[in-house]
Amino acid sequence: MSDEEKYTGPWLVAGLGNPGETYARNRHNIGFMVADLLAQRMGAKFKAHKSRAQVAEGRLAGQRVVLAKPMTFMNLSGGPVTALRDFYKAPTSAIVAVHDELDIDYATLRLKLGGGDNGHNGLKSITKALGREYYRVRCGVGRPPGRMEVADFVLKDFSGAERKELDWFVDRAADAVESLLSEGLERAQSVYNT
Repeated sequence: MSDEEKYTGPWLVAGLGNPGETYARNRHNIGFMVADLLAQRMGAKFKAHKSRAQVAEGRLAGQRVVLAKPMTFMNLSGGPVTALRDFYKAPTSAIVAVHDELDIDYATLRLKLGGGDNGHNGLKSITKALGREYYRVRCGVGRPPGRMEVADFVLKDFSGAERKELDWFVDRAADAVESLLSEGLERAQSVYNT
């Protein structure tokens, strides 16, 4: 039996985003939004952790879970996630990153294990620190309109039309995380990879 099969510690679910009120409703912060909803579902509050992340602990879908929101800004997310992995002695196979994804239509989800970073600086930072074999819950935000720069697009708030569906989308992404934890990747993909 491998060390990973013996692992009984918590899942580490990292919602990616940027800290501060300025960024709170940006497309880039959908990972934080999902983490906040999951914490609410657990009845847990986020607290500062020495890993340079806000952390909430509890149970979701019958599993012990540590929710994390790295406070280092998106492109340095790997540092706090690695520190939390080391602190909780979690294998990479028990880590989930929840993040915005440009190459997926708005309000669409894709769950996967491993893969590239697709130009996403938060994933690039985590992959550099951990390798590729962690779970991703990819929350589609669509492509920028016209010639708008990608950085400008992801650092803008959701549009009025998008906000009408945002609560539903965040709720569905949180459900997908719970499904991944309780039923495994294949089952969660069959329901949420729409």
